[in-house]
Amino acid sequence: MPRSPDKPIDPSASADAADYARIEAAIAFLCERRDVQPTLNELALHIGLSASRIQRLFSRWAGISPKRFVQFLTVEHVKRRMAETTDLLSLALDAGLSGAGRLHDLFVNLEAMSPGEYRRAAAGLTIRFGIGPTPFGAAEVAITERGVCHMSFVDAVGSRAIDHRLRAHWPGARLVRDDDAASALLARVFAGPPDPGAGLSLWVSGTNFQIQVWRALLRVPFAGLLSYSELARLMGRPGAARAVGTAMARNPIAFLIPCHRVLRESGRFGTYHWGGARKVAICAWESANREQAQGQLDIC
Repeated sequence: MPRSPDKPIDPSASADAADYARIEAAIAFLCERRDVQPTLNELALHIGLSASRIQRLFSRWAGISPKRFVQFLTVEHVKRRMAETTDLLSLALDAGLSGAGRLHDLFVNLEAMSPGEYRRAAAGLTIRFGIGPTPFGAAEVAITERGVCHMSFVDAVGSRAIDHRLRAHWPGARLVRDDDAASALLARVFAGPPDPGAGLSLWVSGTNFQIQVWRALLRVPFAGLLSYSELARLMGRPGAARAVGTAMARNPIAFLIPCHRVLRESGRFGTYHWGGARKVAICAWESANREQAQGQLDIC
C-alpha cells in the first residue's frame, strides 16, 4: 500500500528515493485496474499530479511509460516469463550449470552457518550498517568482512530501530553506522542488469532447508519468474512448495536473495514481506531493464 504521508523518510534517502512514494501509489493503482487498462489521465488524477508530470516521473524511474508498465503486469506476460525461466533453468541444469550466479545474473556467493555458529562468530565482529536509497524506497543494509548479513526495505525507520534489530540477531557484535558504505553498496546492487563479473558475498544463518531454498533462489536469473512448485522441483523437492514459501518468508537479504521472483501458479504476484506493490514494482523494473539491455524496448 502507498506510504502514509505523515511518515518521515530517513534523511539519508535521496529525492529519487522519496519519489518512490508516488511511484508506489501509482503501481498500486495500476495493479488494481490492470484488467481495464487505466488511462494516463486517470492515473494522474489518482496521484494528484499532472499527466505530463506523472509520465516523466514514472518513465524516469522505470525507463518505460505507465502504459508499457501495465503490460508487464498482465497474467499472460507473467506466465510467458515463467515458462521461459523454467526452460532456461532446465537447459542450464542439463548442461551442469547448477551453481548460483551462473545464468547471466549477478554472481552471489552465499556462505551459510548454523544459528549457533552464527552467534558465536558475532562476538567481537564489526558490522557496518546504514540506510541508503534504492529505486524502491530506502533500504537498510548491514555488512561484515565476510559479506552482507542483512538487507531490508524500509519505509520509515530510525537508527535506534536498526541498532536494536541488529543487536538482537548479532549479540556481542560492534555496530558502526555508515550510511555512505550502505549507499555505495545499494547503488551497485540496483544499477540495472547486473555485471556477471561483479561478485558479492552473503553471510547468513538458517536451517538446512532454508539454506537450500535461498541457494535455489540464487539460480533464478535477473527478471526471471518461477512458481513455488517450480522452485521446489528445481530443488529436487517437488512436494515441498508450501515449505518453500515458509522458508522464503524468512529470507534475511531482500532483492539479492530474490524471493520476489517467485509467484503463484496462477501468474498472480502474491504476497511479499516488504509489500505487495513493491514486489510488483521490482519484477516489472527488472523486466524493463532486461528488455532495454537487449535493445527490445520502445520507451515512448
